[in-house]
Amino acid sequence: MRTFLSRGLVGFALWLSVVTPTLGQVTPAPITPADTITRPYENPNGIPTPPAARPPWYKGKLVRASIIPAILITYGATTINGNGFYSSYQANRDIHKLFPTFRTRADDILLVAPYLELGAVLLAGVESRDDNLNIGLVILKSEAIMLSSVFALKNLTKIRRPDNSDMLSFPSGHTAQAFLAASIVHNEFRHKSQWYGIGAYTIATSVAALRMINSKHWQSDVVAGAGIGILSAHVGYLTHRNRWGRKPILPKGMSFSPTWQYNAPGLGMVWQL
Repeated sequence: MRTFLSRGLVGFALWLSVVTPTLGQVTPAPITPADTITRPYENPNGIPTPPAARPPWYKGKLVRASIIPAILITYGATTINGNGFYSSYQANRDIHKLFPTFRTRADDILLVAPYLELGAVLLAGVESRDDNLNIGLVILKSEAIMLSSVFALKNLTKIRRPDNSDMLSFPSGHTAQAFLAASIVHNEFRHKSQWYGIGAYTIATSVAALRMINSKHWQSDVVAGAGIGILSAHVGYLTHRNRWGRKPILPKGMSFSPTWQYNAPGLGMVWQL
């Protein structure tokens, strides 16, 4: 009996030694952590997403683009004839003290010089902000805004010119045209260099000065004209959706630049294949 019991205890011990390691290897299933990934487009609870906060009206593009033109137009309007702290009559008197007999027709040519700069820079291969088609569309729209504004104001105000030639002095159409073109140049190439815009605005300022020296316009006319030109260009850009393609007119790698050889001007072409 004792022998049988001892053999049973030994067998149970051997069975337990075999089963115990196997039970020790059994591990519970891993607990899956909660999904903490943020998915901005998922809305499992159906809570409506609030609209994006709009900036205050005074920080809008149109307001920022209108600040300088509004200052120029307001100054020009408040200095018509003998009005303002430095009136057009006072400015005209001081200008002709410095240039009593100087007369030129250069202002009739310089008013489109910023556009010539625009074309020359594009031909030189400098990358503009917009493609050529969209630049042309913005120019057409801006020109329409400027010309209609100038024509309407001239016929509404009926200010006599300094040389008494007519009653269409305010505002200066030459100055508005020059500053509109300068604004186009500045907008298209300021990401490359500010000097393109500085050069164009310098030409436009020269046009304004020459209009006063030539007794064609008062100070109020040219200052307001500058504001109208800049504002017209800004409105042209802000209302343009740029929905057309950006394919360049020239083949890729082709550029033009002015040359001077054998005492004669020319045009050089570079095409990098």
